Amino acid sequence: MQRVLGTVVALAAVAVLVVAVSASGKQPSHAKHGGQHGKGITVVEHATSDTTTDTGATGDSVGDVLTFANDVFDAANAKKVGTDQGYCIRVVAGNAYECTWTTFLPGGQIVVAGPFYDAKDSTLAITGGTGRYRNARGTMDLHARAGGTEFAFVFHVTG
Repeated sequence: MQRVLGTVVALAAVAVLVVAVSASGKQPSHAKHGGQHGKGITVVEHATSDTTTDTGATGDSVGDVLTFANDVFDAANAKKVGTDQGYCIRVVAGNAYECTWTTFLPGGQIVVAGPFYDAKDSTLAITGGTGRYRNARGTMDLHARAGGTEFAFVFHVTG
């Protein structure tokens, strides 16, 4: 259960790092995504606050709620560039959560929604944003690092 929480928190951190790098103008890239040019932003989340609330059967079970609010760092994992916060609902015990979270970066926020898998990378949808990201769409790739205590968020922002 703790491993899953760590993975979710790490994923959130990655999202924040991606947004931070994009906002700072460091490591911009133009990638073809969905037929549109977009900006790649990579950030690293440090999953330090992940907490799972056991809502059903004792232990890892459908309906458990994972919440988090973590710091996110630049792509080099050296400088704090923002934070994130969100929640995930366990949909398949031992396998997957469905998540929604916001990554707060300089100049605005990016919101994502989608799956978080216990043992593999996932891709979430960018559902919107604020400030410089107010028209944001695209995807965010989530990759666990450091045994699930950190997560790389790679945003592919269009709009």
